[in-house]
Amino acid sequence: MMKHIKLFGSLLLLFPFTTILSPGFAAAHGNVSMEEDMCVRRIGGNMVHFSAYQPQIEPKAQYCTDIPDVGDTFLVVDLVDPSLRNLPVGVKIIQGANENEQDEAKTVAYWKPVSHPDGVVRGEARLDKGLYKLIITAEGLSPSSYLLRVQQIDYSKLGRSALGPLALLLVLGIVGYELSKSSRVRGWFASRRRS
Repeated sequence: MMKHIKLFGSLLLLFPFTTILSPGFAAAHGNVSMEEDMCVRRIGGNMVHFSAYQPQIEPKAQYCTDIPDVGDTFLVVDLVDPSLRNLPVGVKIIQGANENEQDEAKTVAYWKPVSHPDGVVRGEARLDKGLYKLIITAEGLSPSSYLLRVQQIDYSKLGRSALGPLALLLVLGIVGYELSKSSRVRGWFASRRRS
């Protein structure tokens, strides 16, 4: 009896870890604070927020670095800190992940630096399948960049999302194994076979 209590107690301790690792409990993009948002970057200590939209595919969906399909994409950079609104801010999109920023042949879109009193830098670009680097520059400040994946699979995110179900299967396997060793369960199976 004491052995079963210990097993049940250890399973209760494992339960919080499996729920934390489960992808179903992860907070959505809109439920995180600005400092924890993966779409927020800093330009010289000032915060900017990037969003991408493809209304021809999903009218209300907002994306950050993983863009689901090719085609016309609306790109929006929100200048969160008001001090950026008076500075000339520009955006450049380069095809490839580690390409030279000065390579004009790889430049997909360029919005020259101008001030944005409304705090929003917006534009449109046609993106094909592949990796892109979006670079945000502000006069006198160090630039910031985003790596965009267009119609690509992010294997690290896929692996993280599989951890929860795998942990749950592991816990269920341990519970099943421990129960199969129990004399009560063996006796129950034996009585079922006889009848």
